Amino acid sequence: MGDCFQMPPVAKKLGGQLRSQAGAWERDAIHFEVSNIGTLYIVATPIGNLEDITLRALRVLKEADLIAAEDTRHTRRLLSHFEIKTPLISYHAHNQASRGPELIRRLQDGENVALVSDAGTPGFSDPGADLVARAWEAGVRVEAIPGPAAGVAALSLSGFKGDILFVGFLPRGEGRRLKMFQALAPEPRVIILYESPRRLSRTLTEIAGTMPNREVLVVRELTKKFEETWRGEVSDIARKLQDIEVRGECALVLSCPAAAAVMPPADLAGCLLKAARESGLRGRRLADRVAGDLKVPRRQVYQAYLELKEHNRLP
Repeated sequence: MGDCFQMPPVAKKLGGQLRSQAGAWERDAIHFEVSNIGTLYIVATPIGNLEDITLRALRVLKEADLIAAEDTRHTRRLLSHFEIKTPLISYHAHNQASRGPELIRRLQDGENVALVSDAGTPGFSDPGADLVARAWEAGVRVEAIPGPAAGVAALSLSGFKGDILFVGFLPRGEGRRLKMFQALAPEPRVIILYESPRRLSRTLTEIAGTMPNREVLVVRELTKKFEETWRGEVSDIARKLQDIEVRGECALVLSCPAAAAVMPPADLAGCLLKAARESGLRGRRLADRVAGDLKVPRRQVYQAYLELKEHNRLP
């Protein structure tokens, strides 16, 4: 009873290992304090509904030394709603060349910076990727705070299966946009696009003409009070929305292309004649309509149309 407790040899060895590990941790901590480099946080914010922000995003926005925002006025409303007082600084396409190096210097000086876009996840169709690349090159730690993303949310609504191609915002010029659709026509993957409501009808018509063998999901005002969604064959949705005034930014998801069908020439000619009588359309517009309805290659339909025209069989 009076003898001292003797530590077994295994316990002595384990204790020595723990002391050695503790020393290593202490050295690492000292090294970290000396390096003192901040972290760049890529913070996803709501795309419409403020309830979609994550608890982790709120904590990071509160604890960061600085928030770099694509639009400080827009972000200030978000911060005010959640009573966050962190200083704001602008970072957008027009000042990224000068503001990017400034933010990297502040990160290297030990400040933690949270990067946010107008809505959703930074780095998609905004200058966020440029700052992230600079951070990696400068040896700054980068950490993602995941959350809302319009393209991913639209994809989840679509029910379309397959590998994904994210395109984002389309070119504004009609010629450039049409060339892009022609290049995308043979693409075997599901395609995610963003489009302005002012150009939506024309864009759908162009897609129907170049990619008629796909289905499309169109969603506007995603996660907001007046969210609306349309889903179906591209040609059907193009006709349905051509006379509707759509408001709010739109996300489009195109399905993988359906297998091309080949119709006997006689059946195709009959469909062309019927569509010409009922719609009054002629030329390429008629061929586009029939190709979309039948899900057959537009070139095959237009060739059949030219043969009917050559033999004066059109009404």
